[in-house]
Amino acid sequence: MTPRRSWLLLVWLCFGFAFLYVPIALLILYSFNDSRLVTVWGGFSTRWYVGLAHDARIQEAARLSLAVAAGSATLATVFGGLAGLAIGRFGRFRLRLPMTAMLAAPLVMPEVITGLSLLLLFVSLNQAIGWPGQRGFTTIVIAHATFGIAYVAVIVQARLRLLDPAVEEAAADLGATPLRTFLAVTLPMLAPALMAGWLLAFTLSLDDLVIASFTSGPGATTLPMVIYSSVRLGVSPEVNALASLFVAAAAILVGLAARIFRPRALAG
Repeated sequence: MTPRRSWLLLVWLCFGFAFLYVPIALLILYSFNDSRLVTVWGGFSTRWYVGLAHDARIQEAARLSLAVAAGSATLATVFGGLAGLAIGRFGRFRLRLPMTAMLAAPLVMPEVITGLSLLLLFVSLNQAIGWPGQRGFTTIVIAHATFGIAYVAVIVQARLRLLDPAVEEAAADLGATPLRTFLAVTLPMLAPALMAGWLLAFTLSLDDLVIASFTSGPGATTLPMVIYSSVRLGVSPEVNALASLFVAAAAILVGLAARIFRPRALAG
């Protein structure tokens, strides 16, 4: 590689990182802005973080979003893991093609269509059996789990392709029942994929706005919905503070994960 080409690659690399991270750095910087105008620097202040701590609306929305994300991610991991295992381990069966198509549909279908179809489903169920009586926490969890299952199933299938079936066959040869083989051999090998799927489903649920808008009711407002309603009238400094807290939490979690899994990677 010539020195000129190396220099150009370095410039493009710096440009790419700047394009990604400079807006985040500016957001964090202006979260400490004393001025209410987010584009005018009025001095250093933590007043917006203090105001955020006393904002009951945002706190309630954050608790609801975290609960919805945890519940939907858990459901998506259970059903998505089973679906991925069925497609990846049981070969060809009668309903394999429709099942694969239904799993792939949420990955390519626009969120507006998904949200509208789920809204019509909940309305029809309410008219037919009286459930759900009011859209809220339960309906949002079901809706988020619906598209989260697809992502978990894809990750589990990818993991299964890397696993050697001979390990499971060896456990069966040693007298282990299918259930014991699954619990003692298959499940531990799938644990990293299941954890990755859970984290991805959790993140997608926490970030979702469109589907939650269709499937929520008057008494259930998620954090993205609160933020969207706030920025429609102009970006509030409290929103910058809230986003900065999320960036800090994500950075801490990534750092902890890297520190926890680094010794295992080196040992392997």
